[in-house]
Amino acid sequence: MLAEFKTFIARGNALDLAVGIIIGAAFTAIVTSLVDDLVNPLIGIFVGGVDFSAISFGIGDAQFMVGNFVNAVIKFLIIAFVVFMLVRTVNKLVNLNTKEQEPAPEEPTSPTSEQLLAEILDTLRSK
Repeated sequence: MLAEFKTFIARGNALDLAVGIIIGAAFTAIVTSLVDDLVNPLIGIFVGGVDFSAISFGIGDAQFMVGNFVNAVIKFLIIAFVVFMLVRTVNKLVNLNTKEQEPAPEEPTSPTSEQLLAEILDTLRSK
C-alpha cells in the first residue's frame, strides 16, 4: 500500500492538484480583501454608506447575518468570473495548438506521365 501511495503522489496529477489548492487559497485571500476593502466601500458610496457586513436581522435569539451572505456572493461571483476567464483562455490556447498540429489535407495526386503512357499502351494493346 505504501508503494501504491508513493506512485500516486509522484504522479503529476496529485502535485498539480496540491499546487492548485494552495494557489486557490491564496487567491481566495486576495478576493476577500478585494471585496471587503474595495468593492463593498465602493458599493456603499452608491447606496448611502451601507456596510454589507453589518446588515443583519434577528428573530428571537437567532441573528441572521445577511450582509455576510451578500459578501460571500460577491466573492463567489468574482472567483467564478476569474476561473471562467482562465478556462476560456486555456481552451483558446489548446484549440490554437491543435489547429497548428493538424496536418494539411493532402491534395489528390494526378497521375504521372509514365502512368498515363502505360495506360495508353495498355489501351492500344487491348484493341
